[in-house]
Amino acid sequence: MGLTPLEGLVMGTRTGDIDPAVVFHLSRNAGMSIDEIDDLFNKRSGVKGLAGENDFRAVRELADGDDAEAARAARLALDVYEHRLRKYIGAYHAVLGRVDVLAFTAGVGENDAAVRAEVLDGLEPLGLAVDPERNAAPSSSEPRIISPAWTSTLVMVVPTNEELAIARQCIEVVDGLAS
Repeated sequence: MGLTPLEGLVMGTRTGDIDPAVVFHLSRNAGMSIDEIDDLFNKRSGVKGLAGENDFRAVRELADGDDAEAARAARLALDVYEHRLRKYIGAYHAVLGRVDVLAFTAGVGENDAAVRAEVLDGLEPLGLAVDPERNAAPSSSEPRIISPAWTSTLVMVVPTNEELAIARQCIEVVDGLAS
């Protein structure tokens, strides 16, 4: 993320990286105000804007469903999400020169084995891969390795606990104020 959560990956309801001139286009051609564009970019775009749903479980069900139009839109949303994730992985790999650990985390990263496999498919030359059996194992409260032994990059699923992280940071602030 940059100044706002809009920069970066396509998210459940956010655009992710887009051409900044889209703002001018929407203002001039769709007559949208800045507040309307802000609402569109933050609350009605991303996976939801593409598939009509922002919960990846629902998107996956739509992609595998019988409604051809909904399946096409859901598959497009998954493809866009996975493409952007692969793009970032490749970019960071290039900038860093190597990657020691790639961590999948949060809702999709922890719970969608298909996304993890699809994102890393074809990235074996970069030392990135998933072991199908390890990847298919259900998530737990403990970090786990999902890469095969031969890879040069450890690929992991790392559970998040945002509430715990926030609580710890609050304690640090309070302790700092008390000193």
